[in-house]
Amino acid sequence: MNVKKLAVLGLGAVAALSTLPMSSALAQNEQFVPMLVYRTGPYAPNGIPFANGFRDYMKLVNARDGGVGGVAIVTEECETQYNTQIGVECYEKLKGKGPTGATVFNPLSTGITYQLIPKSAVDKIPILSMGYGQTAAADGRVFPYTFNFPTTYWSQASAFVKYIGDKEGGMDKLKGKKIALVYHNSAYGKEPIPTLETLRAKYGYDLQLLAVDHPGQEQKSTWLQIRRYRPDWVIMWGWGVMNQVAVKEAAAINFPMDRFIGVWWSGSENDVIPAGDGAKGYLAGTFHAPGHGFPVHADLLKHIYSGNEAEAKANNWGEVLYNRGVVNAMYVIEALRAAQAIHGAKPLTGEQVRDGLEALDLTADRLKALGMDGFVSPLKVSCLDHETMGPVRIQQWDGEKWSFVSEWIEPMRDVVRPQVEEAAAAYAKENGITPRTCG
Repeated sequence: MNVKKLAVLGLGAVAALSTLPMSSALAQNEQFVPMLVYRTGPYAPNGIPFANGFRDYMKLVNARDGGVGGVAIVTEECETQYNTQIGVECYEKLKGKGPTGATVFNPLSTGITYQLIPKSAVDKIPILSMGYGQTAAADGRVFPYTFNFPTTYWSQASAFVKYIGDKEGGMDKLKGKKIALVYHNSAYGKEPIPTLETLRAKYGYDLQLLAVDHPGQEQKSTWLQIRRYRPDWVIMWGWGVMNQVAVKEAAAINFPMDRFIGVWWSGSENDVIPAGDGAKGYLAGTFHAPGHGFPVHADLLKHIYSGNEAEAKANNWGEVLYNRGVVNAMYVIEALRAAQAIHGAKPLTGEQVRDGLEALDLTADRLKALGMDGFVSPLKVSCLDHETMGPVRIQQWDGEKWSFVSEWIEPMRDVVRPQVEEAAAAYAKENGITPRTCG
């Protein structure tokens, strides 16, 4: 298993990848943040930029800020290959490391997340499945140690339907329209189906479900079905090579790319560049901006790459999934700050970090101070709401770069939140959980 450690040699010093043991002189003033990554395997092209963004932001906090409240951040990578069993092994390997144990796990896989949810509740180590995982975990009464902010697959699915309705001239115009969902045949890919089916009953569109088996290289029959079905819109819940193949197949049958929308895990440079000009116009959801034009990117370039833009770009600086890794790391760091405000500036336990996650309040002013004004949307987490049901934007590929083509779209809370609470209540009943009371 590929394991690397980010060891901090001194507060304010540039953190670097190392294999130094945890028993270094600073071990008692370190906060351990495990990193589950997949730099190898079929999904490595997407896993690498995300891991680089997460790693670089953690290094930035040490180099620029001297850690969080004077506590240095130490990370260690554990290679999962996007394999659920290996991911669970990584969790068990890393959960007890550091002076207070692991801070928070970011599984980077819906399958791994599902397996870790019951374990984390027992171990009192929070899980942050940022925009993925089990959507019902948005109900913090049943899932006290699982967080899925800034928004979930169900919320994103509802935002997609709102976007389609707007393009069709109003939600009432959805009646009789044909929508096809091309999805990864896994727990991840099936996540949006309940919401899309609920909205089908409400708005009267026709829905065709087309599963694609892992890893997604064989899609000829799928796109032949789409050609026969002649949908008005195609939505894709894909990952890795499946996305590239789907975009190429859509172009091959001349499906209009401006009516093809991918989930935010189907909207990176890796998903469109292989299709060349055929990918122009393709759409994807997102909860953060593309590109490297924000102050946080300037800080990363300065402190991590010493101004060497070529080296930064070689590490995916500014790419969609690199940016997502940066956002994920920022959420973790800001949760640590919130937890320190409650429990003091010291290495924190997982249970204390959970308190920080539930107290997380990222205002517009705070995001501006972080160099992320306009990069992500403000959010406020609570005991009751671990998702925040944040807004979604649609971005479009023009052949060279991604750009926003919509304003922030608010999810249909009146539809999604009741679904969340119903699913959470069912999970609680099935697993003998007594929901806690939130103020």
